Amino acid sequence: MLKLSCNVTDHLHTFFSNPHRFFIPVHRRTGTISYSQVRNDPLPTILTTDQGNSNVLRRDSDSPVDRLRFGRLMEDGFSYKEKFIVRSYEVGINKTATVETIANLLQEVACNHVQNVGFSTDGFATTLTMRKLHLIWVTARMHIEIYKYPAWSDVVEIETWCQSEGKIGTRRDWILKDCATGEVIGRATSKWVMMNQDTRRLQRVTDEVRDEYLVFCPREPRLAFPEENNSSLKKIPKLEDPAQYSMLGLKPRRADLDMNQHVNNVTYIGWVLESIPQEIIDTHELKVITLDYRRECQQDDIVDSLTTSEKLDESVSKLTGTNGSAMLDKQGDNESQFLHILRLSENGQEINRGRTQWRKKPSR
Repeated sequence: MLKLSCNVTDHLHTFFSNPHRFFIPVHRRTGTISYSQVRNDPLPTILTTDQGNSNVLRRDSDSPVDRLRFGRLMEDGFSYKEKFIVRSYEVGINKTATVETIANLLQEVACNHVQNVGFSTDGFATTLTMRKLHLIWVTARMHIEIYKYPAWSDVVEIETWCQSEGKIGTRRDWILKDCATGEVIGRATSKWVMMNQDTRRLQRVTDEVRDEYLVFCPREPRLAFPEENNSSLKKIPKLEDPAQYSMLGLKPRRADLDMNQHVNNVTYIGWVLESIPQEIIDTHELKVITLDYRRECQQDDIVDSLTTSEKLDESVSKLTGTNGSAMLDKQGDNESQFLHILRLSENGQEINRGRTQWRKKPSR
């Protein structure tokens, strides 16, 4: 029997003994939840006022998902945490989780967060107004920093929260911790924009949609990367021909398509890594990846992955504690940095551009 870390067994006992206690924030101006009928639960959802707190609702549900999921909404109603066990099919040759596994877990905990607070599961967290107007969220930028890769059977806790990002979209952040030690092993941030599902064109976020999700966002900005001039903000220049390394003719599999009918954003990470030189793969591990998504990719598209080495920055983020804080430190000789572009083979249109930073693999 697998022994769980981070007092997971105690957590499960508490969770199963009282599985119905979930807190959903109420709009502070109106005292009511904006769209309690958005949920697609097969069982009825009953909302009751939590005595002593007029700004909180309790959701009573007998859904098996709610009972079995190792996740919970924090009592402030804005942050969500969930624990995951790294499984054998999620690790690579080093018996540690792959970056695609990390990205998939980030996506999973984000979807579970918004489902928990009442958003629709149709189209990745669409609000009631978005569903009426056939609008969906699509990724504009993803930035992931991994300080230590979890190994097979490790338990990882991921915290996530969402907030407004100007007038054009939303921002979602994550912090990853090793449950056995409490150490922060990674952080991530992302930007999302709204697209019309029928026309496939981007659309400005309306006040009506913004009011529907802002009720679940922190009142004050909270950033996974609060450091000034951190690497998540850096502009990625376009990689120009000729590239040093390339992998041509990549074609999406049917399994690469998501519920929004386009290639899932995690698939792009795998395509970017396909053109990394083998000597880097053999001796280094991915430290930081930043991707700017410029157009969606369909099932019939054929993609070229191009990579060129880039001069190392003078400083990069380096974890120094267990609370997610970071400081700047000079890179050593054991690190490498690359620029990337994914483009359509047919006409060269840019799909995605990225930057990766690599460090020497630790001795095991």
